[in-house]
Amino acid sequence: MSSPYESLLKSVREIGQLESVESLLDWDLETHMPPNGLKARAEQLSIMARLVHDRRTSPHLGELLGTLNGDAADPVQATNIRETRRTYDRAVKVPVELVGKIASVSTHAKAAWARARKDSDFTQFAPHLSELLELKREVADRIGHDGERYDALLSEFEPGAQTAQVAEVFAELRGPLSKFVTQLNQSSTRPDPSILCRRFPAAAQEKLARTLAAAIGFDFKSGRLDVSTHPFCSGSTPHDVRLTTRYQEDFFPAAIFGTLHEAGHGVYEQGLDAEHMFTPMGSAISLGIHESQSRLWENMVGRSRPFWEHFYPECKAAFAESFGDVSLDQFVGAINTVQPSLIRVEADEVTYNLHIILRFELEREMIAGRLDVADIPEAWNTKTKELLGVSPPDDANGCLQDIHWSMGTFGYFPTYALGNLYAAQFHAAAHRAIPDLTQRIAAGDFRTLHEWLRTNIYRNGQRYRAGELVELVTGQPLSIEPFMAYLREKFSPFYGL
Repeated sequence: MSSPYESLLKSVREIGQLESVESLLDWDLETHMPPNGLKARAEQLSIMARLVHDRRTSPHLGELLGTLNGDAADPVQATNIRETRRTYDRAVKVPVELVGKIASVSTHAKAAWARARKDSDFTQFAPHLSELLELKREVADRIGHDGERYDALLSEFEPGAQTAQVAEVFAELRGPLSKFVTQLNQSSTRPDPSILCRRFPAAAQEKLARTLAAAIGFDFKSGRLDVSTHPFCSGSTPHDVRLTTRYQEDFFPAAIFGTLHEAGHGVYEQGLDAEHMFTPMGSAISLGIHESQSRLWENMVGRSRPFWEHFYPECKAAFAESFGDVSLDQFVGAINTVQPSLIRVEADEVTYNLHIILRFELEREMIAGRLDVADIPEAWNTKTKELLGVSPPDDANGCLQDIHWSMGTFGYFPTYALGNLYAAQFHAAAHRAIPDLTQRIAAGDFRTLHEWLRTNIYRNGQRYRAGELVELVTGQPLSIEPFMAYLREKFSPFYGL
């Protein structure tokens, strides 16, 4: 007969397999599904969500957890038991009907968001957003909180994180970051980003994007790259990871760095231990740690001079008409231009976290019920002006630019900024561990860094909480200082500071 732990693993793996099917249905919705398939897909995703929830809250699973000790000596067993108990305790508080309702509503909301964004008309999306907010408030209340509903939603994506702690970190970051942005903007020395707004055929962009993704370790035999309205990474197993991007023929960075960003997520998914597939030990720690990998590969590696010392000749040959008169120094300066802008996914490294602080502060008010849906466009525009000094001309470039709210993923946005902070600490630790890393990257050797990340982060699964892992790998708790030091060292030369 199977032991209780073996029975638990069997149940957990079946849940993971169902979630992988759900993930593939959602990926197809965003990439290849014909428009008329929406109604049936909403029903399919609702059924899958209910099935997953039923398995995750089954009395049998609860009985097994009741017989198992989460302090098991084996770290693999201890991790799987602890994390299964955490998700079980959370899930049993939410009725299956509510889970199915959210899945169905969000499917329709995503389609409404895409139409509203295309038409730049928030009113088309507002009723769907209102319904999702009510549903997610109910989820938060059922899970439980100490007066801050946002805590219950944030912990889904960043286990153990508290809203007040995140707000404190963001408040600590906001001052130095805003001051540095001001210093850069006041400098008379600036790169010229206009060279990135020439003509870049989509086919050539796709070829280069695939080359770069493969170079940093994304295995196309275990993954693929497609097009969607909003770029994302969907990993059903380490052997099947789906990336998407979007091509703008008059703006070079969108697809190239968007692909590097999603490939950073992808190499994390592919780097998880396949032996523990569909269990906590074979799953990512948190979305903040996940984001640290996408930001590290996109920016700290992908926008570095050593990276382009290796790849710029190929890039220049691919876009000879547009980059024929552009030197390496001009190109590297252009892709590292700091300019407060409207679109988060196209924001530079320095101002990016201000976009996240904006969303975090608005979401917190929305979930608390202090910000009405009808007032979101005005609140968004006001806060954009306050934080970034620019004003959206329309909803498409303002509150409709991100897909996340249509997915019901409130509490997700803070993980982006946390990911930047984690990434800076990991990046500094990697350079300490690999003294010649800069030279390796310039020579096209990305395997050494990839293996260091795989060993120190990916293969740990969910053994540690995000904060524990950061301290274990870097020797210090989460801090804004490595991130600010990285920004000053990298960007000051471009601006003559």
